[in-house]
Amino acid sequence: MSIKSKYKMIIMAVLMSSVSVRAADSAAVDSKSGITWSGIVDVYYSRNLNNPSNQMNQLRNFDIYENQFGLNLAELSIKEQAEPVGFHIDLGFGTANDVVQGLLNPQTGAVSPMTSTLDLVEQAYLSALVPIGSGLTIDVGKFSTLMGYEAIETPENWNYSRSFIFSWAVPYYHTGIRLEYPVTDNFTAALYVVNGWNNVVEDNNSKSVALGLNYSPTSATTITLNGISGFEQPAGVPYGKTDVGELIVTQQVGQKLSLASDAVYGRERVAGMLNVWKGVALYAKYDLSEKSDIALRGEVYYDPQDFTTGANFPKATFKELTATYRYRPWSHLILMLEARDDFSNGKTFISAGSPIPTMTSQPTLLLGAIAIF
Repeated sequence: MSIKSKYKMIIMAVLMSSVSVRAADSAAVDSKSGITWSGIVDVYYSRNLNNPSNQMNQLRNFDIYENQFGLNLAELSIKEQAEPVGFHIDLGFGTANDVVQGLLNPQTGAVSPMTSTLDLVEQAYLSALVPIGSGLTIDVGKFSTLMGYEAIETPENWNYSRSFIFSWAVPYYHTGIRLEYPVTDNFTAALYVVNGWNNVVEDNNSKSVALGLNYSPTSATTITLNGISGFEQPAGVPYGKTDVGELIVTQQVGQKLSLASDAVYGRERVAGMLNVWKGVALYAKYDLSEKSDIALRGEVYYDPQDFTTGANFPKATFKELTATYRYRPWSHLILMLEARDDFSNGKTFISAGSPIPTMTSQPTLLLGAIAIF
C-alpha cells in the first residue's frame, strides 16, 4: 500500500468514527478535556455550458471539474480553546485540499504525489493565551492566511465558488507564528512572521511578515486592513520580493441585508521585472427566511503581466458575476444552487473539440451539498 493510500484510509476512518460524537450544535465536546470535534463533507456537481474538452472549469480553484460529481472537501476539526494552552487541527481530504497544498494544478488537472503527511493537514497549531493586558494570543504552527475575504471551507462563504482574488491574488496558508491582541473592544491587531506563501519548509533565507488590523466603528460595520511582505521566490532567484495589501469592508443593513467588499493590490519584482496584480470584489447577501438566502458577487481582476493566472495574452482582465441560492433544510445540511459567468478580454476558456482556449466567457451551473457535523 502506498503512503498516499495509507493516509487516505486513516483520514476516512477518522471522519467516519467522528460521526458517533456529533451533537445538536454541530460540534461535539468532550466534557472532561474540553476538546471539540467537528467537520464537514462538501460535494458538488458542476455543468459548464461551453462543454470544455478537458472537463474542467478554467480559472477555478475549488469547483474545478465539470459535468461530473466532485468531492470538494472532507474535513475534520479537532481543537481546544487556549485556557491558557490549547490547539487546533484541521485534517482535509478532497480536491480543495489538493489545490491548497499544491498537489493538484487547477488549470491542467495534473496531480503530484503526496510527499508528506503534512499535505493532509490544513491547519495544525498550538495556542497560548498570555495574561498581558486584555490577553495576547500566540499561535505557532501551520494556519490559514489572514488574506482574503473568503475561506477554504464552503460554509464560511456566501457563494459556493471562490473569487478570482481568493484563487489567484493571495496565499492560502502559512507556517510560523501569529500574535493577536485586542487593543480595544472594537479594534484587534495581528502580527504574523512566517516561512512564506503556501509552504511548510522555507525555500529561501528570508521570512515574510504580515499585519492584520480589524476595526469595528459600529456593531454593523467592520473594516479590515491586511498586508503581507516578503521574498517568495526560491533561493537564488534575483530579488523576488512580494508585497500585497488588502482592504475588506463589511456592512450589515437592517436584519436581512449584508454587504461586503474586498480590494487587493499585489506586486512582485523578479529578475528586474515588476509584476502587478489587483482586483475588487463586491458581495451582497439577503436572508429570504431563517433557512434560505440569496447572494450575489461581482468582481474584476487585473493580471497584466499574466503573473498569477498564467494567461497567454497581454493586459489580462477577468470579470465574473455569481448568483447563489442557499437552503438549509436541516441544521446539519446546506444545499447551494449557483449560476456563474466568467469573462475575459482574451481567449481564456476551453470549449468542445479544442484542447486550447478559444472562448472569452465561461457560463456554469452548480449544485453543492455540504453536511456539517
